[in-house]
Amino acid sequence: MARVIPLRSLPVFSIINPPDPEFDFSKGAAFLIDKPKGWSSFEVVKKVRKCVDLRKVGHAGTLDPMATGLVIVCCGKGTKTISEIQDTTKAYKGKITFGGATSSYDAETDIIEASSYNHITKEDVLDALDRHFTGDIEQIPPMYSALKKDGEPLYKKARKGEEVERDPRTVTIIAARIISFNLPNVSLYIKCSKGTYIRSIAHDLGKQLNSLGYLSALRRTAIGDFNVDDALTIEDLDLIFSPSNN
Repeated sequence: MARVIPLRSLPVFSIINPPDPEFDFSKGAAFLIDKPKGWSSFEVVKKVRKCVDLRKVGHAGTLDPMATGLVIVCCGKGTKTISEIQDTTKAYKGKITFGGATSSYDAETDIIEASSYNHITKEDVLDALDRHFTGDIEQIPPMYSALKKDGEPLYKKARKGEEVERDPRTVTIIAARIISFNLPNVSLYIKCSKGTYIRSIAHDLGKQLNSLGYLSALRRTAIGDFNVDDALTIEDLDLIFSPSNN
C-alpha cells in the first residue's frame, strides 16, 4: 500500500510503489524523486510534468543544482499539500570544506578568501555544533538565495555584485553530528526545520572555528517521514513512462 502524506491521503509513488502510467494523476499524487546533481528542482518538475501530461505540477522544497537527494513533486489536486510538506523537517548529509570562503557559501562560486584550518580538531567541531548549532538558532540567509528584496531575488542582486542587508531568521537544528572528519573536509548529518540554509551553517561554522568554510557537497536524505532510499531516479521515470512500456 502506498504511504500517505500527513493530513491528506495521497498515493505516493516510489521505488516500492511505482506509478502506473495509466493512473489519473489529475486526482492527486506525489512522487519521491532523487534529484541528480546539476539539475534544478524546476527541471525535476518539468520532467514529471512531461511524464504525467499535466501542467499542475509543483515541488515541495527547493534543492540547489549542486545538491542531490529527495525532492517531493506533487501533481493534480496533490499540489494542495505542498505547503504542508514544506513545513515538515528535513535531513541532510553535507560536506564542509574549511580553509576558504565563497560568495555563495558553497562550491558554485570561486573561493574569494583563504584561511588556515589545521588548528581545527574534531572536538572543536563537536563543541561548536553543541553550543551554536543545536536547537533554535539565528541564521542570516545567504545573498545567493531565492529570497526577494524589492521584488527581485537576492541571487540576481548577488550576481550583479550587490550586497543587501538580510534580517536574521530563527530556525531549529534538531540534530547535528559528524559523519566523517578528514581536514579540510568534515561531513555532517543535519536534521532541521524548514527554511534552514545548510550553506549558512557551513559559512558560520567556519567563522566559529576561527577559520573559513563553505559547503562543497550536499544530499537531502529525508523530508518528514519520507526517505531518499525510496525515491525514484530520473532513469526510473524514463523506463516507467517510456512509450514502449505503455
